Amino acid sequence: MAAALELVVERKMYDKVIVTRNTPEIAESIGFLPGTEEEKMAPWLAAITDTLEVLHKNDVNPTGSVNYIMEKANIQFKSINFMRGRSIQNSVVILDECQNLTASQIKTMITRMGEGTKLICSGNLAQIDSTYLTAVTSGLTYMVERFKDFEGSANIYLNGVVRSRLAEFAEEHL
Repeated sequence: MAAALELVVERKMYDKVIVTRNTPEIAESIGFLPGTEEEKMAPWLAAITDTLEVLHKNDVNPTGSVNYIMEKANIQFKSINFMRGRSIQNSVVILDECQNLTASQIKTMITRMGEGTKLICSGNLAQIDSTYLTAVTSGLTYMVERFKDFEGSANIYLNGVVRSRLAEFAEEHL
């Protein structure tokens, strides 16, 4: 997120940041949610707003700073469910939680990226919580394998990035 903000706000290389992810339900459905697409996506994209809060925690008015940067960087929350038919131009697109996407879903997203768009896919294979996917069948693995020889792609592997000792234990033992 910090890199996306740098590219949009500071360097002015892109027009906006679009953040999206798969929106599967983990438990019982909470039913119909009124509101705009962005308002409906807010619960699933809280990780992004959490990140923005951390980046601005030392500001005099952190909430005001987060709202300001969301407006300044033109941060938009979009549902992966409505990407068919789109052509996203001159944007930084952050596709979060890729480990829980299928190969088909990853392909759907990648083929919607238009001219001048940078796609950033993030995920952790140790945190797959889909009953239908494994580290081998995950869309994240599929994408990394298919793009390893593509000159326009790069992979960054992070080691030791965990939320807590509890999260680390769960990743290794569940």
